[in-house]
Amino acid sequence: MKGSIIAAVLSLALLPALSKAESLEVGITATMDRVEVLHQGEPVVIQRDQDTFNTVTPDFSMTSRPCPPYCIQPMTAGAGIETLGELEFIDYLQRTGEDDSIVVIDSRTPEEYARGTIPGAINLPWDQLHFGSGADPERVQSYLEDFRVTFDGDFYDFSQAKTLVLFCNGPWCGQSPTNLRTLTTLGYPADRLKWYRGGMQLWHLLGLTVIKP
Repeated sequence: MKGSIIAAVLSLALLPALSKAESLEVGITATMDRVEVLHQGEPVVIQRDQDTFNTVTPDFSMTSRPCPPYCIQPMTAGAGIETLGELEFIDYLQRTGEDDSIVVIDSRTPEEYARGTIPGAINLPWDQLHFGSGADPERVQSYLEDFRVTFDGDFYDFSQAKTLVLFCNGPWCGQSPTNLRTLTTLGYPADRLKWYRGGMQLWHLLGLTVIKP
């Protein structure tokens, strides 16, 4: 079985030899076979694994994790928060290279992020925003300032707030939904919050590029 991370590295190494007019056998859609995004300032190509016999990596092949805590999440993470499919999520990944008001966030632990993430995502572990898990209020405020939220000592001003696109391990993962609930409780506008519910599990299942930070 070819691992997704190894496949991503190989695909990047082989890409210059491919003509721009040459389509891949396994495309993303009928009209789009690969996209380029920025990850930590460097261009990375997202495409599907070209091995038509490739299977999902063992880490994401388990079907029956104990619930709680690994319970199936609802289709919506909160009123007004848009749930994204893969194509909508990829569109946001592409836009981050041109629009600094969009931030794609991997809400998983640093250890999970280090094993492989989606190109274009930064890591903001879920417990760094969750007060119930010991999040430092001053650090939370610092994160909000990074997202162009200002604080006058009494109230947060979200008028210039960035659009945040969150994901975690998959439809059974509560890390990103927890962060989304925290953000809306703080007053973050729901229309500037997006959720890729499929997360890493569906990303792996579709053979899409994974990169080590």
